[in-house]
Formats: sequence, structure tokens, C-alpha cells
Amino acid sequence: MHQGKTPETLSEELRRRGMSRRTFLKFCAAVASSMALPATMAPVMAEALAKARRQSVIWLSFQECTGCVESLTRSYAPSLESLIFDFISLDYQHALQAAAGHQAEAAREAAMKEHWGKYLVIVDGSIPLKDGGVYSTVAGETNLDTLRHVAEGAAALISVGTCAAYGGLPKAHPNPTGAAAVTDIIKDKPVINVPGCPPIPEVMTGVIANFLTFGRLPDMDHLNRPIAFFGDTIHDRCYRRPFYRRGQFAKRFDDEGARNGWCLYELGCKGPVVHNACATTKWNQNLTFPIQSGHGCIGCSEPDFWDKGSFYAPLSTGRWGSAEGIAAAAVVGTTVGIGSAMLSRARQSDIIKKG
Repeated sequence: MHQGKTPETLSEELRRRGMSRRTFLKFCAAVASSMALPATMAPVMAEALAKARRQSVIWLSFQECTGCVESLTRSYAPSLESLIFDFISLDYQHALQAAAGHQAEAAREAAMKEHWGKYLVIVDGSIPLKDGGVYSTVAGETNLDTLRHVAEGAAALISVGTCAAYGGLPKAHPNPTGAAAVTDIIKDKPVINVPGCPPIPEVMTGVIANFLTFGRLPDMDHLNRPIAFFGDTIHDRCYRRPFYRRGQFAKRFDDEGARNGWCLYELGCKGPVVHNACATTKWNQNLTFPIQSGHGCIGCSEPDFWDKGSFYAPLSTGRWGSAEGIAAAAVVGTTVGIGSAMLSRARQSDIIKKG
């Protein structure tokens, strides 16, 4: 936090830290690309960010496993994940801050007072509502009371991870603590969901950069997710989709189809009904994602994914939607694939005859 002087602009801050303009522009270009913005937006984003002040962020951790924090902070410099922390002032976060006890809570209150109406609130973990929320407290205050108190002066809230976005695993049946999502409680502030168990780090980068650049959260879908990252299903962008269209499915994780990279639909992959950026943004510095590693998508970025279960059963036998609709989609995919293959062979035969 800055006290007693005017905070530096991001341009001044980054220059002081030794970051070159070229690196800064590359960062903006990468963020613009990840958000499906045209290349012309990169310099616009750079100009806006350069004039901005470091954004005050208060990060609240509730019923969670710290997996979201681990995901978002395990970075290798210089990376998008590490660069973004040069753009924000993380004024409160249990796992990362040096202060503890009363000092930590005092730091949170001081940040709220100094940046009232302007700070961002990041929440990971669900909020217990049963019995007044007594099942999760910090400094003698329930998560429910803390969220309401901190959200009062926030400019916007970001729900990080499936627990904060939908209730996640704590909300799974029988939900003994009455776990709820942020949007179940906060109704008078902009809230964006970045689900995943855990979420992808670069998605957070894009959401925060969008807020700093345009002064608002990015466009969202009906579940309050950023469309730039959650607009397509994993199946839409999956590199194994051609095998789906040809009706080539692995039957076991160790059969010939699995070894040849065939579609994992019949092994329980939920990609056709799950919206996330795993197939494009990927994980581990854009290196891989679960399907690329040989395991089907389990749908962790969708509501109630744990209760829907059936991780190793085809969609048509589970609770992920209309069994008839999903089964029909599989049949269509197989039929179209077979038809395309037959048409291709017919054309090749015709070319040979004409030759």
C-alpha cells in the first residue's frame, strides 16, 4: 500500500522495476490475444494500463483447499501470471501476506478505507450459510459477515474457482454446512465467475487486465463467466474432435485407440457439455491439459460437477443433460464421420478412374 504520497502509475512502477516497454507490449499483446481481442487492441491496452494506478485487491479465502491460490501463484518468470502481480496491490490474502492475526485484519480495513469504492475483491471458497455461517470463521467473524462487509465498498468481485462460483465440493450432497456461492449472497455488485477446480491462471490475468484497461469486467455469459474464455465448449476446440467425427473412440485407457489418441467420449469425457479454455489456453505455460494427457474432462468448471459424477461413464448414462440429446450428438458425430470417410474414398476413386 502507498501511504503519504501519490501512488505511481503502472508505467512508472514497471520502469522502476526494470521492465522494458517491449516486454510490457508483449504482455498486453498476449492478454489481448487470450481474450480474443483484435491485435489493434494491444497498444490501446498498453496505453490504458500505463496510465493506471496499481489496483488494490482484497483476496478472501473461505471454504476452500488453497488449490486456487496454488494454481494462480505457481508461475515461472517472466510469465503472464507473475507479471500481473506487478499491476495490482495485493493488500490482503491469508496464504501470501506476511502479516498475521490482528495486523492482517487491520491491513484489510486500512485498504478498504483508503480505496473505498475502487478496490477489487477476489473470493475463493464457498460461504457456509447454515446456522448463521458458524462453520467457517476468521478472526471470530463468519465468512458470511466478512463477505458482506468487504463487498460493501468494492468496485467489483471476482469469484475464483468452482467453490466460490457455484458452491463446489463443499456444496455437494448432503451439503452439511449450507455452502453457497458468492452470487447467492451478493446481489448489488458486479460479480464475475472464473470457475475451475482449480481455474487457469491466464484467465485471471485476462479478467484483471480487462478491468484495469476498460474500467469494467469483461462480457459474461448466463453463468457470469467471461465469454472470451468460457464461450466455447472444450469439445469445440479439442484436438481429438476429428476422431469423434470419424467415430473413433478409445474403449479403455490402455487400448490401441487410447495409444493412438482417439476420442475419450466413451471413457467419460465431459468435453461436449463443459465450457472452459483448457483446450486453447491450456495449463503449465500452454503446454498441456487433461485430455492431452490421456484423461477425459471431468467437468470441474460446471455447476454441481461433483454431484453429477460419472467421471468414467459416457455422458449419455450420467446426469449432465438430456441422455437422448447427448446420445443423439454422439450418433450424429459417428454418422457424419463415416459419411465423410465414404465420400472421401468415393472422390479418390473417381479421381483415379479419371486419371
